[in-house]
Amino acid sequence: MTREWKDARGIPVTTTHTLEGRPIQEYLGIVTGEVIVGANVFRDLFANIRDIVGGRSGSYERILADARNQAIEELQAECASRGGNAVVGVDLDYEVIGANGSMLMVSASGTAVKV
Repeated sequence: MTREWKDARGIPVTTTHTLEGRPIQEYLGIVTGEVIVGANVFRDLFANIRDIVGGRSGSYERILADARNQAIEELQAECASRGGNAVVGVDLDYEVIGANGSMLMVSASGTAVKV
């Protein structure tokens, strides 16, 4: 079974290369979505304390989830602008960037298709 993520437009996004029961009619090219977020100094301080005493960093987890969702939404918007109604073969990448690693980049890429 394929797990899909859909936006308000109903554009399914999947890491698989097909959508079960929905044959691909046309490939529309690679689409991407990128989001770069900065880390707040106070959040960094509390995350460092968590690293010392253990536990999960809820604030970073929320930032990461928000950035991932925004990148996927950009991917879906680009798909829709090309006339597609699904994105297959999606890959999510996470990178720490900036002079001192204070920024996080989340990028999503996949293939826009018509099903």
